[in-house]
Amino acid sequence: MTGFVTRINTAVAQSFIGKWFMLEGSSHPRPRAGTTFSTELRAGFATFVTMAYIISVNSLIISDTGGTCVCDYDPLDPAKGGASIGARAGGGAGPATGAGDMIAYCSTNHEYTECIDIVRKDLIVATAAMACIASTAIGIFSNLPLGMAPGMGINAYFTYTVVGKFGSGKISYRVALAAVFIEGLVFLVLSILGLRQWLARSIPRNIKVATGVGIGLYLCFIGMQSSAGIGLIRSDPATLVGLGGCNSEYLDASGACLAGRMESPRTWMGVLGLFIISILVLYKVKGAILIGILFVAVVSWFRGTSVTYFPDDPMGDSRFNYFKQVVSFHTIQKTWAVMDFQLNTGEFWLALVTFLYVDILDTTGTMFSMAQFAGFMDPKTGDFEGSTPAFITDALCVSLGAVFGTSDVTAFVESGAGITEGGRTGLTAVTT
Repeated sequence: MTGFVTRINTAVAQSFIGKWFMLEGSSHPRPRAGTTFSTELRAGFATFVTMAYIISVNSLIISDTGGTCVCDYDPLDPAKGGASIGARAGGGAGPATGAGDMIAYCSTNHEYTECIDIVRKDLIVATAAMACIASTAIGIFSNLPLGMAPGMGINAYFTYTVVGKFGSGKISYRVALAAVFIEGLVFLVLSILGLRQWLARSIPRNIKVATGVGIGLYLCFIGMQSSAGIGLIRSDPATLVGLGGCNSEYLDASGACLAGRMESPRTWMGVLGLFIISILVLYKVKGAILIGILFVAVVSWFRGTSVTYFPDDPMGDSRFNYFKQVVSFHTIQKTWAVMDFQLNTGEFWLALVTFLYVDILDTTGTMFSMAQFAGFMDPKTGDFEGSTPAFITDALCVSLGAVFGTSDVTAFVESGAGITEGGRTGLTAVTT
């Protein structure tokens, strides 16, 4: 088996692919030491499994905007979630009008929730498509082992601060996408003129490195929560965050554990996965992160266990039926090219400037952190190899992502998993 892999590695290295990606043993004048085809594939798969969560999480978050769906809420019509005129004028009994009432009404509107379900499926396709396009492009044109996709954090800001739950914010989903689209064009101009690289070099090195660390801690915090992780931590009325690990029957309305802390089998399965990865990394086992993730995933597939992802209830049945499809195709219906360029509002420009600021720190910090981790930084220039095509690719993908209907596309700090597995070329990104 080893001999077969060696022959494959040698054949690919001596081909056009090997030369393009600067594999060791290729005819490229500056091959990257220690790079092989099999290592790049393994590294790309490791990056993929660590960032695959974004496909479901991003669609869930951005679909909370309501997308292009229209709710028939009317603050003046009690039949459509509003208060009666008499109740509002006289202060009598009746629901108070406002964003809370609109959200409550729309969340129970069957037609509206069905439309949002279509938007969510559209965004699943959009997120997967943009991750594929962006990762492939940055791998081919900049030869960097970076996975890219619509980013965490900025998607929450896009949804809950800019657009608001079910469109209850200052600007609509369509206008917010227009701001993202223009942001990408601004970044494209800055990248072509070299100003983005200048801005990146102007950021102190400790901030660029700390950005990657901060994003990593943020993702770790998300992974420890219950909505998108193992439930190790929960909300706490006194300290905001407290020890969790309890089963759902012990949760109060705020999500805090009333009893049974650290008794959830799913939490302990997550802790076991982290322990396995830590031990394998300590002993420098190839594919350590991949092995740990796959172990937890496979164990959770079996039904009838306390750690299954498919419990014996309607929700579990729905998940399992969807899981059994393996491959499903959905055509984007409601999020493709729906930007609305209303440039005459202050809220639009505030959102645009904020997107620019956050993306400069997020993407630039992540790219520099990963380049430093992979050993690509030039200490003399303070820059990394392939920075210009990487920034141009990022800018184009930000605008393209807006066309698909999603928020900013950015480099993922999860790329560090692939770099840890030995990924050093764009083949890692293409595999992802």
